[in-house]
Amino acid sequence: MEQGFAVCISGHRPEKLPTGTTLRMLQSLLFHEIETAIQDGARTFYTGMARGVDLWAADMILHFRKQYPSVRLICVLPFADRLLSIRGAERFHVNSILQAADQVITLREHYTRSCYRERNAYMIQHSQRLIALVADIRSGTGQTVHMAKRAGLELRILSIQDAIAQNKPSHDYFRF
Repeated sequence: MEQGFAVCISGHRPEKLPTGTTLRMLQSLLFHEIETAIQDGARTFYTGMARGVDLWAADMILHFRKQYPSVRLICVLPFADRLLSIRGAERFHVNSILQAADQVITLREHYTRSCYRERNAYMIQHSQRLIALVADIRSGTGQTVHMAKRAGLELRILSIQDAIAQNKPSHDYFRF
């Protein structure tokens, strides 16, 4: 099996992102960036499993795995107890991704003030490229971008301005 390189993905939770057409364009840009990474030789993708961008990316990677069986999804949980607070459809969604993942890494048993930063650092240490969907640079995603830049990762930053500048419909993946 071809090794390829690794990509980590970071982005905001849904409440920090726009809605409607702009959100769909951001999702489309994310889909395209993941596809481009695969075409560039990426075979391993890390996601931190937070609501929003992380879960969307995990779904997209699992979608691409049907076409590219060598693609691997690694889910990095900052702490095990995080799953206890998830309920209903979100819990089902997260569990289905975790079951489909090639590997699940849990960094801590319980929450600590630094556990999310540690999760982001872990993903950066194991990757060569970062795909980040950023609306606010003063955020956990912004912190991840700065960490990745200092570590020398190739940066692929997607912004709301990128989505607005696109004047085309979202990718077919988003037509259910």
